[in-house]
Amino acid sequence: MARRLPLGLDQVVAPTLLGFCLINSATFGVDLMLLVGLRGGLGVPYPLAVTIAYACAFGSSYALNRYLNFRSHAPVGQELTIYVAVVVINYLVFILALSTLLTDLGLDYRLARLTVGGCEAAFMYCALRWVVFRKVR
Repeated sequence: MARRLPLGLDQVVAPTLLGFCLINSATFGVDLMLLVGLRGGLGVPYPLAVTIAYACAFGSSYALNRYLNFRSHAPVGQELTIYVAVVVINYLVFILALSTLLTDLGLDYRLARLTVGGCEAAFMYCALRWVVFRKVR
């Protein structure tokens, strides 16, 4: 897909970035729908609701990025272990701590999650590209 970008953008945009944006936009949508359903519909406390929604989304994100985007052929065990470590760091720093802080400061939980989503996306792409799915020479 990135190879067909106009104005020479294919020279500066990594194909994996475009794939990551598409895949993770879809899984982020799943995350948000589950969060709204759990928090807004069922009244589940925010930290629990965001945890459940995120856990569902990150599993599908890993599989889709591994097979469709980064086309990894590395052993799943070691790669998945690294991915889970990255996800735990992302979860603690961005998903739980920062979004809970923003909601505690009075920001609506949906806006807090969207705000944190940008930080999360940058961190996760860098971690996936250069740590989890790195090309070993």
